[in-house]
Amino acid sequence: MNFTKRLLLMARKHWGALIAAACGIVGAALLNLVTPEIVRKLTAALEVEGGLTVSLLLGYVFVLLGAYLLRAVCRFISIAISHLAAWRFVPELTLTVYDKLQSLSLRYYQDKQTGELMSRMVNDTRQLELLVAHALPDLASNLLVVLGVAVMLFVINPLLALLTLIPVPFVLWASTLFSRKVAPMFRVNQRVLGHLNGVLQDNLSGMKEIQTFAQEKNVHNRMVEECKEYSRVNIRANFAAALYHPGVELLTSLGMIIVVGLGGYMAFQGQMPVSDVVGFVMYLSLFYQPLATLARLAEDVQMAYASAVRVFEVLDAEPEITEAPDAAELASCRGKITFDHVTFHYDPKEPVLDDVSFTANPGEMVAIVGPTGVGKTTILSLIERFYDPVSGAVRLDGQDIRKLTLASLRGQISMVLQDTFLFNGTIAENIAYGAPGADMEQIRRAAQAADADGFISAMPHGYETMVGERGVRLSGGQKQRIAIARAILRNTPVLVLDEATSAVDTETEGEIQRAIDALAGSRTILVIAHRLSTIRRADRILVLKDGKIAESGTHEELLVKKGQYYALCMAQEVRE
Repeated sequence: MNFTKRLLLMARKHWGALIAAACGIVGAALLNLVTPEIVRKLTAALEVEGGLTVSLLLGYVFVLLGAYLLRAVCRFISIAISHLAAWRFVPELTLTVYDKLQSLSLRYYQDKQTGELMSRMVNDTRQLELLVAHALPDLASNLLVVLGVAVMLFVINPLLALLTLIPVPFVLWASTLFSRKVAPMFRVNQRVLGHLNGVLQDNLSGMKEIQTFAQEKNVHNRMVEECKEYSRVNIRANFAAALYHPGVELLTSLGMIIVVGLGGYMAFQGQMPVSDVVGFVMYLSLFYQPLATLARLAEDVQMAYASAVRVFEVLDAEPEITEAPDAAELASCRGKITFDHVTFHYDPKEPVLDDVSFTANPGEMVAIVGPTGVGKTTILSLIERFYDPVSGAVRLDGQDIRKLTLASLRGQISMVLQDTFLFNGTIAENIAYGAPGADMEQIRRAAQAADADGFISAMPHGYETMVGERGVRLSGGQKQRIAIARAILRNTPVLVLDEATSAVDTETEGEIQRAIDALAGSRTILVIAHRLSTIRRADRILVLKDGKIAESGTHEELLVKKGQYYALCMAQEVRE
């Protein structure tokens, strides 16, 4: 009920449509009671010689015709409008889940599979359509029919009506037992489906690697096990449902046996009119059918409930990075970045940065070097506020970035990451991703600055070339140059380059380096690079070791010291 209440509150803008659908449900439920009463009256008229006339028969026919026509209209209203409301609400809920995922911090995604999250966002929200458009309307309709029929049964014969209610407590007990025992099975089903989607997404994204390492057979065997598990949990849940539904039907059949036996005996003894027995039997079929339907609805509700749990788990997740209530908008900035005694760890047992302090002044190029895993990329993540320091502060133009709105902070920074991501669109669309209003001339100039215009223009469709999912149609170097062009076009005061030349050859590296050098002095540039040749012109080089800044200076100054940086340079020369 709590989940249902919450869903209905989320769907409150569709309450008008749901109320209209409810009116249709009420109308159809009431009109269902007409037929047994007409048949009862017709039978009573037939019992009396001369009791049935042509005009009376025609009256019954037209009443039934009108009832059936009105019932069809009511059913149309209830079905069409409930689906209309449901399929307007479900995409809104999907968007709400997406917006929530978009607001969550990167740490949330560290132990999540993309396919599993997609399953929650698409499959689980779709299951809630079952609740809004089917389960709830059917539940209301059947409850109304049960109540209406119960009233009519007591009107006809109170004793017989009481006897026919004997199976009802058992049906309710069976439904309660079903909900308590089988509901967890449906939640397992949804979880296993989410995991299966996650595995499929991983396999499809890594198809090149699967084929490169000839792992098709191993992956196939893994998929066999995943599909078997998905089959097993569904069979188990549906086997329980297979026991439940016939059991409910058997219990409801007992009531019909009571009516046929006792009602027939009472009619035979003259204690009850035959017309009342006929009417009672017809009403009883209307009474037990909804009870059996309620059994099916219990299964639908449990499936929807299992999906609702998974959806609300996402909606209830708290983002680690949040804006302060009084967060300020940063309209513009000079680009001064300050790390003020910053300490950070992902796991308290494994510190990453330990009391790191430095300043990158406006227009200055600062390079950060050091062994893998020493915290270089973490520094960049802290600047973008993907994470917050455990202690200390990161400042932009003297302001603690935790006191700025996320949008205005990130609007001042452009990043080129080591793992370049391109969207499935054209090259022009990807370059202009951070500057949607850019015209083609601006896009081309940015590509020229990133040494990308040459290979783009050589393509048959030029800047309108589709790059494919994650840029699969381009080489690593081409993707990286497009990413650099994207950052250049955005033209922010701060430019962050994380291994921006890692996927290019020496000649292209030199061309990109010249493009970066051309930007030097016009914005603050932070560079991470393992290839030290790309950072020799940096105004300052920070050498990280064990989470601390071990050395700081220019390329020449650090070589003279013959310390950590000198060792890195010598080791790289030996490798080259």
